[in-house]
Amino acid sequence: MARGRYYEGLCAFCYKCVEACPNDAIKICEGGSSEILRQKCDNCGECTEVCPQQAKTVFGRYCTVDEALDITKKDGAFYRRSRGGITLGGGEPLAQPVFVKELLKRAKDEYGFHTAIETSGYAKPSIITHVLEHVDFVFCDLKHIDLHRHLELTGVSNELILSNIKLIVDKITGAGKELVIRTLIVPALNDQMDNLLGIASFVKSLGDYAKVELLPYHELGVPKYRALGRKYPLEGMGIKPPSKQYVDRLKEILIRERINVIKT
Repeated sequence: MARGRYYEGLCAFCYKCVEACPNDAIKICEGGSSEILRQKCDNCGECTEVCPQQAKTVFGRYCTVDEALDITKKDGAFYRRSRGGITLGGGEPLAQPVFVKELLKRAKDEYGFHTAIETSGYAKPSIITHVLEHVDFVFCDLKHIDLHRHLELTGVSNELILSNIKLIVDKITGAGKELVIRTLIVPALNDQMDNLLGIASFVKSLGDYAKVELLPYHELGVPKYRALGRKYPLEGMGIKPPSKQYVDRLKEILIRERINVIKT
């Protein structure tokens, strides 16, 4: 869904947005910056039209499969030369399964694009099965191996995710498709040794069909949350991105466990 965002660092404090807003949804704050009153804002975009610095923009928009393909097919020649293609990420793409399936199907059938998807794996197995028909490469998250800890961290159990990863492995076996299990390393939340070894044990149980990628936590989302008027979930917890040396040590542990660790 579209949502207005405001980058104070770009603002010229001209207040043209305040004058243009039809819903009185922009308030001038102490110090000169402005605030979008979310309860009044309907994301009409009037403020973005008059902002000379693009400090106010609308993030996200609705589009059709045809519109999405019109954008991607412009780079078709590059995809064919590089053997690249399109990747659907998120949010969670499988939350829009009808759109995603049609887009991937047509991207392959009409243009021969290589297709990939980034997913949390938290979806109905039937959705996984139908979408996977048109996907060459799957990136699937596994945030924590322990059921209860996963529930604490994400709000849902990992049982469906683990089951779906096994389903994906079953579907890609002999089909020329690839699976990478991605684990985001967040210090103090999921970087414990028992979690790492538990993930390694699970991956080994899948045979030779899954690779693992460790992604270090970063703070690039902080200004985006601020621009959208939302509180950053890890704010005030003192969690900082892990060093490259630390992540490399964790990779070495997985490699010693005979896990195929990659970087994409």
